[in-house]
Amino acid sequence: MTSPSEERDLARTTRQRTAIQQAFETAQRPLAPSEVLKLASKLVPSMSLSTVYRTLRRMEEEGMIAPVSVPGEPPRYELAHVAEHHHHHFHCNRCGRVFDLVGCPTGLSRLVPRGFVLEEHTLVLHGLCAECAPA
Repeated sequence: MTSPSEERDLARTTRQRTAIQQAFETAQRPLAPSEVLKLASKLVPSMSLSTVYRTLRRMEEEGMIAPVSVPGEPPRYELAHVAEHHHHHFHCNRCGRVFDLVGCPTGLSRLVPRGFVLEEHTLVLHGLCAECAPA
């Protein structure tokens, strides 16, 4: 049997976790912890950044989200069902947001030196997103 304080903690954790999951579903792109906080706080205004980090760590351990690496940047996260399909990312140099790209360039093996075998690749394009690009 759980105590009233444990029930309150469980309810709060569930509300906070649900808000974080909804942040990913709403954004439909990789998110930094600060972006998760901004979106999730709309549903749970009292949420803290430490709660976001703790929940993201748990969600990653459970296989619900996966890290997205952008060289020179802190990790972002995306839903695992998105990450399991090969894709690449676009990083906006102005706002820092990261977006999923559809498709994959062909012919990369032609770039590999003779005798080498390409096994995998990661591609991150950098530039300005639609909101940051000059009109």
